[in-house]
Amino acid sequence: MRFLKIIFFFIAFQMTAQQGGMWIPSLLDGMNEDEMQSLGSKLTAQDIYDVNNSSLKDAIGHFNGGCTSEVISPKGLLLTNHHCGFSQIQSHSSLENDYLKDGFWAMSLEEEIPNDGLYVEFIVRIEDVTEAMLAGVTEDMSPREKQSKIDINRNGVVKATQKEDWQGLKIRPFYKGNQYYLFVTERFEDIRLVGAPPSSIGKFGSDTDNWVWPRHTGDFSMFRIYADKNNRPAKYSKDNVPYKPKHFLPVSLDGIEEGDFTMVFGFPGRTNEYLPAVAVEQITQKVNPSNIAIREAALKVIDANMKADDQIRIQYASKQARIANAWKKWIGENLGIEKSGAVAIKRKFEREFTKALKAKGMEAKYGTILPEFDRLYKEFEPVNVKRNNFLEVFFRTNELMQMTFRAYQMEQALAKNPENSKAIASFKSRMERIHKNYNAKVDKGVYELVMPLYSKTIDASIYNKTAFTNMDRTLDLLKGTSAEVLEKLNNDVAYQYAKPLIKEFFTTLEPEFQRINTQINALQTTYITALMKVMPDERYFPDANSTLRVTYGKVNGYAPRDAVYYNPVTYLDGVIEKYVPGDYEFDVPQKLRDLYDAKDYGQYADKNGKLPICFLGTNHTTGGNSGSPAIDAEGNLVGLNFDRVWEGTMSDIYYDPEICRNIMVDLRYVLFIVDKYAGAKRLIDEMKLVHPKK
Repeated sequence: MRFLKIIFFFIAFQMTAQQGGMWIPSLLDGMNEDEMQSLGSKLTAQDIYDVNNSSLKDAIGHFNGGCTSEVISPKGLLLTNHHCGFSQIQSHSSLENDYLKDGFWAMSLEEEIPNDGLYVEFIVRIEDVTEAMLAGVTEDMSPREKQSKIDINRNGVVKATQKEDWQGLKIRPFYKGNQYYLFVTERFEDIRLVGAPPSSIGKFGSDTDNWVWPRHTGDFSMFRIYADKNNRPAKYSKDNVPYKPKHFLPVSLDGIEEGDFTMVFGFPGRTNEYLPAVAVEQITQKVNPSNIAIREAALKVIDANMKADDQIRIQYASKQARIANAWKKWIGENLGIEKSGAVAIKRKFEREFTKALKAKGMEAKYGTILPEFDRLYKEFEPVNVKRNNFLEVFFRTNELMQMTFRAYQMEQALAKNPENSKAIASFKSRMERIHKNYNAKVDKGVYELVMPLYSKTIDASIYNKTAFTNMDRTLDLLKGTSAEVLEKLNNDVAYQYAKPLIKEFFTTLEPEFQRINTQINALQTTYITALMKVMPDERYFPDANSTLRVTYGKVNGYAPRDAVYYNPVTYLDGVIEKYVPGDYEFDVPQKLRDLYDAKDYGQYADKNGKLPICFLGTNHTTGGNSGSPAIDAEGNLVGLNFDRVWEGTMSDIYYDPEICRNIMVDLRYVLFIVDKYAGAKRLIDEMKLVHPKK
């Protein structure tokens, strides 16, 4: 039986209004459109996604593959989060021009700064290619045979797809490979920094407030898309001109109130809503705690050094933010899973699934799925935990170990082909990127705390003897023939220390992980197939996979604990209440304090004369939705998504409408900072400001 025959259950049997879910924008017509309108939306499915006419989707850009952005003017002005543009802001910062500390505002097009490697990608159209992708795929094939056939089919689909020469395409699986969609794209690579508030605004609250509510962070930055004279994507050139978008979002000056409809449109990265209970237990009780411990140890060293030295603060700003973000997210995820009783709820659902199998006479075909999950995850646990810990130490926290890992990869490439000059060039390029923001003293401190959490063998003296902690000495390693390079490499003390651990990863740990994980993934695909067949009246939405999605909800507060209720909107008053002079998290610029004292909010105050900062919604978001627009009932921009409440980070695994809330910057605060604080009125003049409620 071909998988294709079950596909239509996914769309035909969805239940009525329920918030949560990340929906494919080309499939909103019908039930999703009705749901949105029942929540207050005045938009049609065609307003959101239209191939033949401009629509909201034409204003939504995938920002550098990891965040979302939106076009907010007819001149290609682009809005995203401060933390999404953080590495670009950092890369242009120095002690002389500290844009992280002081902010940056281009007062003309000529002052806008190019960013090497930065891109924004738009979706031109979406096509269902399930039938073509699964042609000839049968249930009795092995996972390897299925994938081989799908790969062959993919080549045929790509060749048959009509697109312009400058356009790209990608094909992504949905519902664990039961459905496939093709995306035709346009990628713009001349993206220039236009404006960013100081970190005391764009990162206000820093680690303490990260993932929590109430929030008072102006988490935004501005860029501009440039195109060639034909308005097409082009590499950077001084001859390029501001991009003329197919659609840009008008900005509402009326803002939001509790109960208002909100739609978040963006590129959510990854969710796993259909994991079995045993998998959620393993993640929250085994994997997360060990990874949290490693990142906590690294942050202890990095934070102390950043507070003590401005140069280190600039060097490690982006790295610290990246490490801290997931560390705190995992803690909140565990809290949310426990508070919601997600594991028990999933076990109850699995019992209902087992009963449904019996009732429909499908026990013989699908009855082994849950017991097989239990067996596989038991076998998987030690491998999964150790592999995750290896990646934390050798990729995400300790840079010397990352350098030795890259050196090992170079050695393997040269062993296969001594004439492989690209291997050495690639390694050199990676080392240059690392050393641009590297401090051996800080990294040694990180090593001394994180390595004991992975290996019993510790030798901090390698930092005093290795070539890798100095770029010039690293370059000396790479001089000579391949044989000479490898000889010098294998004589380096840090490489001698790390090589056995890296070799174990490649020869034992990774192969074993892939072997079991392949079986788990295949079983997960079968599980989704079985769910849809035996429980078709349940509501199913596709997991996030970095493709364009719509999620809708309302502005709502929430009750995190007994006798505690959080209002859904924060104000500038709260910034001043949190103000701690000179503090790296809660300092407030003098000019912002002056504007507050004078209540000089311009046209950006609410009807009560207060300046809104952030608000909460019930939109189902995840990583990748950072920078996504929050759109009102009429298609205007009212907010900028940037975070979730702490307990709600569990929504990657389990969405609970009572707990899960996304956090958005109110666009009136963004406009206020651009206009009244930065004095960049030229940017305000570009936008279309509207009063939909008047």
